[in-house]
Amino acid sequence: MPLTQAEDIATLLGETRTIALVGISDRPGRASYSVMAFLQDHGYRVLPVNPQIAGEHVHGEFVWGRLSDIGVPIDMVDIFRRSDVAGEAVDEAIAAGAKSVWMQIGVIDEAAAARAEAAGLKVVMDRCPAIEIPRLGIAPITAE
Repeated sequence: MPLTQAEDIATLLGETRTIALVGISDRPGRASYSVMAFLQDHGYRVLPVNPQIAGEHVHGEFVWGRLSDIGVPIDMVDIFRRSDVAGEAVDEAIAAGAKSVWMQIGVIDEAAAARAEAAGLKVVMDRCPAIEIPRLGIAPITAE
């Protein structure tokens, strides 16, 4: 079952340091663009992923073409893709060894969530961390 309890979501966000954001846009009007900035401002390292703009930079970070290209441990994969293709990102997250997947508001794929959970990943679905972090009162991450 995807995480729905406030304390479970807060724990996940508290344990997360590196987020791969799949479906980043370089257009300031897009939600993925503003959510990435919010997460960075909160202290997370965000690695943007989008094959259409791979090699460019968004908010100072190199844009990767695929999760498998990143080469550093990923705590969470935040998915900004349509529900009908979100499963591809979930499968890549599993293969990349991510610890969790977070499907954004409106992104629902029960089968992909079940695959992720079966592989040992925590799952959040149909929520946005940029909404959950302030709602749950999660303090910014400081250097450890």
